[in-house]
Amino acid sequence: MSAPRTTVHLVRHGEVFNPDRVLYGRLPGFRLSERGQAMATRLGEFFADRDVASVTASPLQRAQETAAPIARTHGLPLGTEPRIIEAGNRFEGHRVTEGRGSIRDPRVWPRLWNPVQPSWGEPYEQQVARVSAVVRDARDTFPGRESVLVSHQLPVWVTRLRAEGRPLVHDPRKRQCALASVTSLEFSGRTLVSVAYAEPAADLLIGADPVPGA
Repeated sequence: MSAPRTTVHLVRHGEVFNPDRVLYGRLPGFRLSERGQAMATRLGEFFADRDVASVTASPLQRAQETAAPIARTHGLPLGTEPRIIEAGNRFEGHRVTEGRGSIRDPRVWPRLWNPVQPSWGEPYEQQVARVSAVVRDARDTFPGRESVLVSHQLPVWVTRLRAEGRPLVHDPRKRQCALASVTSLEFSGRTLVSVAYAEPAADLLIGADPVPGA
């Protein structure tokens, strides 16, 4: 008997309402924008014909709101998993690309001394370890079916880098992990056999807020 084919989808949440353009990180109260709600609806449609056994989201509001249409489409309860929360970041609550408090301010440069770890936030290895543990749990709990985990850009991206055997150190501008994107890890039994990427809301990305660390 062949090993079951199991897929775990890592989904990034939709666009967030963020008029002050701060790096919101793990701060509470950041909800989806109208565009983000449309992205979440698109994700519900994307997964509608798939054999989804579970839908789980980070405890942050934007992830919960993104996951809700997927769970609703399949009549499933929406689970909450702290291990797939956004990465910790010392720039949380600050503008990171413009104005006072940005990374151009010499006062914040001491936080940037080690991009390998990285020194400004949660280590990449730690993010990979916690997200990968949840992926394994989903794989082993629902063999032969599909599970959806709604998380955040950086944890999803570094987990993909590790899955593909690439270095975790990277240029944030080159992450292939758009808003409402889907990174799919397919397993044969417990062996990873493929990694796929899709952007169900690609047309909605035009003009979307590019604030990083989301």
